[in-house]
Amino acid sequence: MLKKISMGLILVVVLILGLAMMQPDSFKVQRSTVVKAPPAKVMAYLNDFHQWTAWSPWEKKDPDMQRTFEGAASGKGAVYAWSGNGEVGQGRMEIVDNQAPTQLAIKLDFIKPFASSNRAEFALQPQGETTVVTWTMTGPSPFVTKVMGVFFNMDKMIGKDFEQGLAQLKEVSEK
Repeated sequence: MLKKISMGLILVVVLILGLAMMQPDSFKVQRSTVVKAPPAKVMAYLNDFHQWTAWSPWEKKDPDMQRTFEGAASGKGAVYAWSGNGEVGQGRMEIVDNQAPTQLAIKLDFIKPFASSNRAEFALQPQGETTVVTWTMTGPSPFVTKVMGVFFNMDKMIGKDFEQGLAQLKEVSEK
């Protein structure tokens, strides 16, 4: 009986590892919304990390989160680091490209709960009196992430936060 249980466990582990190896080498999460405001007004909330408390979905998950700001006050070279509870973890963001008012790119490094380096981008496309805001995050999927991907869908997990953040960004930008 013990031999059958052991063989069953080995089979399950081999199956999980096999499924993990079939996962893609990178991930992409992307969401968009339409904001009734010009790109410059929306960009003001994105380009200055001090303004992220007004709309970022993670800001409300830990009111006691520790924040530090370095580098430029806003735009390219601005740095925001945080350390908080298990929901927000610990990490650092730096604006690495700024083509205001239509594009912004951020180097996003997570330290806890899992170390990873990703890229976040915001694209703002004016359409008449509105702006289409697209938030994208891309990054590599190392093997540990691929194993997690067998059980969890990164797009669904992070996508919910992107949707909430874009809704809050829309709300503050339309005031």
